[in-house]
Amino acid sequence: MTACANPIRVVRLTQRFFARRSDAVARALIGKTLVCGDRAGVIVETEAYLGPDDLASHARFGKTDRNAVMFGPGGVAYVYLIYGMYDMFNVVTGPAGRAEAVLVRALEIAGDAAAARGPGKLTRALGISRRKHNGIDLVRSADLFVAPGPPVAGARIARGPRVGVDYAGDWAQAPLRFWLDGHPSVSRPRG
Repeated sequence: MTACANPIRVVRLTQRFFARRSDAVARALIGKTLVCGDRAGVIVETEAYLGPDDLASHARFGKTDRNAVMFGPGGVAYVYLIYGMYDMFNVVTGPAGRAEAVLVRALEIAGDAAAARGPGKLTRALGISRRKHNGIDLVRSADLFVAPGPPVAGARIARGPRVGVDYAGDWAQAPLRFWLDGHPSVSRPRG
């Protein structure tokens, strides 16, 4: 049984796309389309998490029940609960064991710039949940996947520090957040 029902067959990003470092994947995801069942949105904001050495990463304390998915191969969904109320959608990147991931922070959903402005709103808008989607293979799933989109000019992609990771010391200021500059669906327009 599948978590979402998607009768449309479209091209998905490949394992090779996700097998790279999270900062490269985070930047490359801008302009791609996140699909869950019959809902979809264009990715306009992401954050990269670089594994166990990154003090803002869930992998910083090693492998746990919560973050075990991060230690698998790239191209798998890592969905976790934050503040006891918001599911957050991430894409695992790199080879198995590296524990890197990209948080998808915002989407453009046709007709409503605010519907997925922020990671908690994004999962609600698409119907993504930890219980149904954590660990799903985004390369093989017909129901939850990332589809290619038109190329986005590098000059249109802004870069700056991540949001809400002040506890991470110097890692809090690392320029690992990427967004489509000036887009109304971006959760935090400035770096």
